[in-house]
Amino acid sequence: MSASDSKLNFIFSEKGPLAEGIPGYRTRQQQLEMALAIETAIQENKQLVAEAGTGTGKTFAYLVPALLSGGKVIVSTGTKTLQDQLFHRDLPAVRDALKVPVTVEMLKGRANYVCHFHLERSANEGRFVSREDANYVHVIRNFVENSKTGDKAELIEVPENATIWPSVTSTRDNCMGQECNFYKDCFVMDARKRALAADVVVVNHHLFFADVMLRDEGVSELLPSANTVIFDEAHQLPEVAGLFFGEDVSTSQLLELARDAEAEYITTAKDCPALQEAANALEKSVRDFRLVFAYEGSRMPVQKALALKGFDSAYIEMQAKLQALTNVLETQAPRDPALENCWQRGAGLMVQLQRWLAAENANLVRWVEVFTQSVQLHATPLSVAEGFGKQLNASPRAWIFTSATLAVKSDFSHYIGQMGLSNANTGYWESPFDYGKQALFYVPENMPEPNSPGYSAAVATVALPVIQASGGRAFVLCTSLRAMREIHALLKDAFEQNGIEYPLMMQGESSRSELLERFRKRGNAVLVGSQSFWEGVDVRGEALSCVIIDKLPFAPPDDPVLAARIDKMNEEGKNAFMEYQLPYAVITLKQGAGRLIRDEADSGVLMICDPRLISKPYGRRIWQSLPPFKRSRFLADVQAFFENIKH
Repeated sequence: MSASDSKLNFIFSEKGPLAEGIPGYRTRQQQLEMALAIETAIQENKQLVAEAGTGTGKTFAYLVPALLSGGKVIVSTGTKTLQDQLFHRDLPAVRDALKVPVTVEMLKGRANYVCHFHLERSANEGRFVSREDANYVHVIRNFVENSKTGDKAELIEVPENATIWPSVTSTRDNCMGQECNFYKDCFVMDARKRALAADVVVVNHHLFFADVMLRDEGVSELLPSANTVIFDEAHQLPEVAGLFFGEDVSTSQLLELARDAEAEYITTAKDCPALQEAANALEKSVRDFRLVFAYEGSRMPVQKALALKGFDSAYIEMQAKLQALTNVLETQAPRDPALENCWQRGAGLMVQLQRWLAAENANLVRWVEVFTQSVQLHATPLSVAEGFGKQLNASPRAWIFTSATLAVKSDFSHYIGQMGLSNANTGYWESPFDYGKQALFYVPENMPEPNSPGYSAAVATVALPVIQASGGRAFVLCTSLRAMREIHALLKDAFEQNGIEYPLMMQGESSRSELLERFRKRGNAVLVGSQSFWEGVDVRGEALSCVIIDKLPFAPPDDPVLAARIDKMNEEGKNAFMEYQLPYAVITLKQGAGRLIRDEADSGVLMICDPRLISKPYGRRIWQSLPPFKRSRFLADVQAFFENIKH
């Protein structure tokens, strides 16, 4: 069928069902063209990599051909926010407008569903971290009795970050499957059954790849095989896929095993005190291992971790205590399925710890990530292209990859190489917004080099008059948490000295959603943020009229996985900077810049403080990858721009 014959032409037209059935819908040529390309890919079981600028309406562009295809569709998103928006808002709206009788289900990871077994055990044990948790157990019990889904998102009374949740949900490790007494009532199994029967299933990237790996191991098939798989926010896939195609083990898994083993001692094996002793000994050894590392938030290559004082002895001790607990569990396993499960987990974790230390797989980069309570031991593949390529060719189906940020100057070679999409067609649609009129791109003059000691102070100095010109209403996006704290402190001092009374907020002061709510309500606030606010944040209207970016978001060169990838590319005679580091920075920068103009009525200034945009040969390639803003280097132009908006 040719594009001119497609019924999509009518559906997306001014008198079509979308315009008739969806309030505020307006036709966009880019949206129709994208929908036609997706329709062709679905009909021909092809791969399509599609970038659509902000305002294209890419969600409708893929939902319409997907719902009309008649086949089974999986839509995978990067964030829970978009997953919820798709399921609760966009999918029902399109389905009703098209009047197609498709069934839709949302599937989340198992940590989102209350587990009857763990809920009952926690309630019976009565050992809680806080009095709040003890109260929450009763609230959750009442919820479970009346809930059809068991999805914790439906239980508003218990905060999402409450410490009770890990005790009343299951993990892949501690789920007993068909051996569980509550198997027939299991919310996870019920959600899977509904997903198997549905025409469209909405998941997230983590869940999709968890299922891919489970399927590879022959354990289960969480998601049904589909005719079409659509990845929205597809720019996140390389990193997410890397987590799942690697071999990771966390000390939190060992602590969870110790906790579960002790719970089984209390409920099932009270006559085996050795079980409790071994569980407590493992828990102590894990906490001692965490103390080897000085602070949280660090990512270090394996060589640096191995060189830390006490690493070897603490690791050996942790392995020994795990082995001791596993030996005790083996003697008790026949008594109860839960003890059997603990024994199997202990044996599996022993193998994982040995494999990580032995480093048998040369294609994996070993590194360590330190959190407040735990240590994650990673072994990440240098490339996910081969692992993902197997999935692409497993059976004929359409694969759609879409985002507002996949290309560098409309060139997709970086993304295609990362994901192994050598057979993919590509499509590039610019935003329908008039950036020349709606926005100004400002790069201040006389900025020092970004690695100079006073750089954060220089950013705060040049940002201040821009914030004053915009009347607050600004995001200040930083490339590191350290820079974020420094710039926030400098702006706070400057506000006080100059009598500026705009509300000043910083990422981490409360949850992202709460900060955004406050930012929107105040109408003149300044929010200083780091990674959390570079993407997935939608503030329309005047509340956000200025986005200030401290420097170009190159990945830190000491990142262990990045360093290993750079070495490998350079060994192969490639230019790692031009082929990997620069495209990564461009795609990340496009995400940050994309916060500014969210609809046709928005206007504002994008300010990037980094002088390399002008001084380095690659700077042109970066700014040419951004939307076609009007550009300036003069503060007076920024001030005039905001004056014109007021009038």
